[in-house]
Amino acid sequence: MKIGLACPYTWDVPGGVQVHVRDLAEALVALGHEVSVITPVGDDSALPPYGVDAGHAVPVPYNGSVARLLMGPVSAARVRRWLREHDFDVLHVHEPTAPSVSLLACMLADGPIVATFHTSNPRSKILTAAHGALQPSMEKVRARIAVSEAARRTLVEHLGVDAILIPNGVSILTFERAAPLPEPVSNGSTVVFLGRIDEPRKGLDVLLAALPALVERRPEARLLVAGPGDGEAVLERVEPGLRDRVHLLGLVSDADKPRVFHSGEVYCAPNTGQESFGIVLLEAMAAGVPVVASDIDAFRRVLDDGQAGRLFPVADATALAHTLADLLADPARRGRLAERGRAVVAAYDWTVIAKRIVGVYEMVAGDRPVSLAANSV
Repeated sequence: MKIGLACPYTWDVPGGVQVHVRDLAEALVALGHEVSVITPVGDDSALPPYGVDAGHAVPVPYNGSVARLLMGPVSAARVRRWLREHDFDVLHVHEPTAPSVSLLACMLADGPIVATFHTSNPRSKILTAAHGALQPSMEKVRARIAVSEAARRTLVEHLGVDAILIPNGVSILTFERAAPLPEPVSNGSTVVFLGRIDEPRKGLDVLLAALPALVERRPEARLLVAGPGDGEAVLERVEPGLRDRVHLLGLVSDADKPRVFHSGEVYCAPNTGQESFGIVLLEAMAAGVPVVASDIDAFRRVLDDGQAGRLFPVADATALAHTLADLLADPARRGRLAERGRAVVAAYDWTVIAKRIVGVYEMVAGDRPVSLAANSV
């Protein structure tokens, strides 16, 4: 099949939707399909061979984070040209309610359109206010996919439509076969955090608040922190006597991300909310690292109600410290959790997920390919 994927967020800025679209594209190519992805991008040299530059996006605060989006005549012209130059059997747009490339593609195209919804936001004033304006474009969508129950619920409550539940995927072999980073070498009591370090909902402050009690129980414990943001500002929030226990890696490449997981004994996801899934938990489990995570709905589902990882009350630094200390002191328990994690993550491998998505494509595809809408030619 010839498949067009629309990614709304800037390709070369770290983000779960961008990773999802990239991994889906590569899984589809591996299955023998022809794929093209249109996306905003800051540096077009970062685009893969199947990528098409939709223009430069602007940062917009959204859902506790910052999304880089774009709209306007230049990007619309690029989307229109992309659609005209390809006879896609299916157009697959991601987050089409965001003011960006995916919404433009829905507005400009007719034919077999599939939409995937990633966001969990039970009280989105934006979606509520935009319902009427979005409706004509959303009515073109022939099949909807939600990556989580939380994302599906957001869709139902705000747009009044349902979706097929197909979760995010992970390339298990990529994470399973990685080697630890050469430096720093794990000391046997290293807790890994990976995420935007200056985004409050990612919960790094909760982990930093847990550090004193963790070190009191496990004097050799330390944190390995990877992700973009102001590292100096992070260290300022740590007691001076404990700053040498926090090793900051900064932004790591996709190639090094699996190695980060292998450089610790436990992965910690202290997120405070507004997470629709938990792809980073799957990546840790694929790497064979036991997970400690906040007891939010999305994480609880991924971790099989705590059978595949340890859950702690949201934002409870004391409980987090005790949970981490107990797990660091118990290699046998870490091994059992890692084994259960590997069993759980097998169902999320991209070789499995991509075939399920292709099944949706086959359900909506017909004799006529995707075309420009009559009012957009």
